[in-house]
Amino acid sequence: MPSAGQVPKTESKAAAFARRLASSVVLLGIVFYGLLAGDDLSVALVGGLIMLLNIVGLLEFYGMVGANGLPRFKWLGLTGGVVLVGTLFVYLHPCLAKRQFGEPTLGGATEIEIGILAVLLLALLVRRVSVHPAASSFAVVGHTILGVLYVSWLLGFMLKIFFYAAPEEAAFDGGFCLLFFILATKCSDIGAYSLGSLIGRHKMIPKVSPAKTWEGFAGAILLSTAAAIVMAHYWGDTRLGGMTWEHAAVLGPVLAVGAVLGDLVESVFKRDSGVKDSGAFFPGIGGILDLVDSLLFNAPLMFLYLRLVLFNE
Repeated sequence: MPSAGQVPKTESKAAAFARRLASSVVLLGIVFYGLLAGDDLSVALVGGLIMLLNIVGLLEFYGMVGANGLPRFKWLGLTGGVVLVGTLFVYLHPCLAKRQFGEPTLGGATEIEIGILAVLLLALLVRRVSVHPAASSFAVVGHTILGVLYVSWLLGFMLKIFFYAAPEEAAFDGGFCLLFFILATKCSDIGAYSLGSLIGRHKMIPKVSPAKTWEGFAGAILLSTAAAIVMAHYWGDTRLGGMTWEHAAVLGPVLAVGAVLGDLVESVFKRDSGVKDSGAFFPGIGGILDLVDSLLFNAPLMFLYLRLVLFNE
């Protein structure tokens, strides 16, 4: 134990980089296998990974709510989030629920989501009635349901992308499409960090995220757009349902802006809670929400592109 006045040793940049690299390699290995292998194990791996993100993400979110001194029904919210994501995976899986419900449809998935969220809302209200003394029902129910919507409901859009039922004549692979989405979004993060670190001078919103600059924002758009165009060039006709480079040239900036906004939203959550990271699940990276904040914001945008633009029927 260090003596009084002794400054604790800080981790060297090399050690921090090594921990971050090891975490990233393990995580990317699991993601690439799950998305590209195409067998039953890989599908189960994708579902398990999204459920893991869901559970840990909810715990981190409710932890930040608690750190801010705000009420929430953590375990009831966690249960609702697990049921929402788990039921959506079972329904969208091409085999698991087919005998009971028939072919999965987007309308059916939406009905399931609305039904589960409605039951969760009723359960939260009943729970508040039975707890005395307790905080305001507006606060405790609102904070709990926000966690399920922000983490579980938005993660569900990644399942909708992965299991998207494209027309039979389209050369579409949901795993490659989800990989396209993840890489284009994460290239925004990389571009923002790289260019912002090199030439960043003009702050975007210093009261929310002091490190973010307009130069980094430009880097996010450039790298995300370049990555989207390259992937559309190689996979567009064979894996992405005919996505053209023109589509990618528009989709790239949209995902870049969404990624930056998603990161800023989580920065507000952390600033309100007085924490630096949402958690410490990944060594050298931080918490789950630190990793997927941009993906959560962009998942509905990517899904809407598939539904309203690429496969607009």
